[in-house]
Amino acid sequence: MSKAFIIPDVHLKPWIFERASELIEKNNFDNIVMLGDLVDDWFQERNIELYEKNFDAIMNFIEKYPDTLYCFGNHDVSYLWNAYESGYSAYARDIVVEGINKIVYTLPEGNSAFIHRIDNVLFSHAGLTQQFVLRHFGHGEKTDIDYMIEKINKMGRILWEDDSPIWARPQYGNMRLYPASMLQVVGHTPVEGVLREENLITLDNFSTYRDGTPIGDERFVCIDTEKCEMEYVD
Repeated sequence: MSKAFIIPDVHLKPWIFERASELIEKNNFDNIVMLGDLVDDWFQERNIELYEKNFDAIMNFIEKYPDTLYCFGNHDVSYLWNAYESGYSAYARDIVVEGINKIVYTLPEGNSAFIHRIDNVLFSHAGLTQQFVLRHFGHGEKTDIDYMIEKINKMGRILWEDDSPIWARPQYGNMRLYPASMLQVVGHTPVEGVLREENLITLDNFSTYRDGTPIGDERFVCIDTEKCEMEYVD
C-alpha cells in the first residue's frame, strides 16, 4: 500500500499548510502532493502581505517535508509566462515569481512538474485529456505514458490551452481523460465536496465564492496509489 496526502488548490490560504502539517504528523504517508494554484484569490491583488505570508507558509512546509511533489497550476505559471487571467496581481508579480522559483530550486529535481505519476495514479492541476494527447502525440495508445509525461513536463507556454493539464475541466463531460485505465487526481474546478468519478477525483474543495464564503467542505484526503482508493484524513 502506498498513500499520498493531497493538498488541493491553496489560493492564498496559508492556514492550509498548518492544518495539513497537523494531519500529516498524526499519520504515515509515503508521498505528499500539492495540486497547484498556490496564489490569487478574490479581491486580493493589492494584499502583498498575504502573498508573502502564503509563500512563507509554503517554504516552511517544504522544509519540513522536503520530498513534497508540486504540480504547477494555471495561476502559478501565469506569472512565469506573463499570461494574465482572473486574480492576477501585477503588484505581487515579483513575489510570486521569486516564490515559485524558490519552490522549484528547493525541492529535489523533478518534484516540480505539470504531471506526476505514482503507481496507477496521475496527479496534475487539471487533468490529462484525450484531446490534448491527440493533438500533441497523435494516437496516444502508441506512446508510453511515462515518456509522454516526461515530454509534457518539458513543455512551456504551449500548455496555455483549454484542454491541457493546467486548464482542462473533464468534470463537465465534454473532455475524456487519458489513459482511461488510470485514475487521475486533480484540482482546478471548485467542488462542494470531493468529487469521485470513474477515473477522476476532483479536490478543489477549499476555494471560495466572491464574498469569501467557502464553496467546498475543506476536508483533506489521501489516495492509495496502488488500489486507486481514496479516504478522508481528519
